[in-house]
Amino acid sequence: MTIAIFLGALLGAMALGIPIAFALLATGVALMWHLELFDAQILAQNVINGADSFPLLAIPFFMLAGEIMNVGGLSRRIVNLALTLVGPVKGGLGYVTIMAAVLLSALSGSAVADAAALTALLLPMMVQAGHDKARSGGLIAASGVIGPVIPPSIGFVIFGVAANVSISKLFLAGIAPGLMLGAALWCTWWWLGRYEKIATGPRTSRAQVLKALRESTWALMLPAIILVGLRLGVFTPTEAAVVAAVYALFVSTVVYRELKLRQLHAIFVMAAKTTSVIMLLIAAAMVSAWLITVAELPGKVIALLEPFMGNPTLLLMAIMVLVMIVGTAMDMTPTILILTPVLMPVVKAAGIDPVYFGVLFIINNAIGLITPPVGTVLNVVAGVGRMRMDDVTRGVLPFMAAQLAVMFLLVLFPALVTTPARWFSD
Repeated sequence: MTIAIFLGALLGAMALGIPIAFALLATGVALMWHLELFDAQILAQNVINGADSFPLLAIPFFMLAGEIMNVGGLSRRIVNLALTLVGPVKGGLGYVTIMAAVLLSALSGSAVADAAALTALLLPMMVQAGHDKARSGGLIAASGVIGPVIPPSIGFVIFGVAANVSISKLFLAGIAPGLMLGAALWCTWWWLGRYEKIATGPRTSRAQVLKALRESTWALMLPAIILVGLRLGVFTPTEAAVVAAVYALFVSTVVYRELKLRQLHAIFVMAAKTTSVIMLLIAAAMVSAWLITVAELPGKVIALLEPFMGNPTLLLMAIMVLVMIVGTAMDMTPTILILTPVLMPVVKAAGIDPVYFGVLFIINNAIGLITPPVGTVLNVVAGVGRMRMDDVTRGVLPFMAAQLAVMFLLVLFPALVTTPARWFSD
């Protein structure tokens, strides 16, 4: 009955068009009434406690760093480097998109920010070169969702806080799977473009490559600083976010000199607006998370999944399918916040490594960003690229299928995640 009330209240509120943060609060109130625990002070206290977390400070600073990078020229120089390296080969602009997405993922950690930047910079060039616009938009959308997987990742920060799992370990464990997602896109783009008659770009000289590499060195140093700092324990993920924001600001204003002081106000306002949306979601979700624990919902879910508990692979398959279904109707952040407190006890009871599960969970949620009908990244690409949503959806399907294949491959072979994670952390 408790599960029915939880799902009924949440889905009912969403069906009425209530914003997801307030839908979560309404769900919490419904559970409180059902459990005869309703108290406005408890509700307010859980909302405040939900946002009162030191690790969550990483979110506004990573958001700020991403905004500064896009305005300050770091993102453009990363794309230019990829253009000089692989642009001249057949279908080179597609490979440029994938390379740039992987590099940008190590800078911002936001799928929406990466997809918007790549669409604005590369989609017109791909269309002008003769590539199908729908397929090009689909590749950009699929490349954008690598952002939440390769560190630094806002998704890992939220999951780490909600699941009480080391964010540093999640960051380091996400590197290899993120590169695998990029490799899957690379192979898919090659397969789809084998018979395309696309003119190759002009060959680049060694001097041009060296110039692009020199200009992008300051941008490329940022992920290196973050990963080395986390690996050596110099700073925490939250402190890494501050380092990223300060470094991006320094490079944009002092080195590249593309960011003017008058632009800072707009950048800070944009980062604050995006952060406020995420933090309200987190605060509202913590009410439901507390009530999920009080109502012993995880125990009920464990009982429902009892047939799978003896086989971790089958259990993970079932969970991944569940998350995929939820991802078609819900954005990444609320999905993480709602499902994490329900699924983590199940995962621990089955003896599955929480860090390994966290990587799979975030990959699944990232792919959900390009899953229609909600598909936040699809909407971003369609809006920035001035395309119909149907066209972007059609173009993204083969790339989404490749990424889903990688995800289920990681389910079948956990060592693909755990072994590289040990290499990076040891």
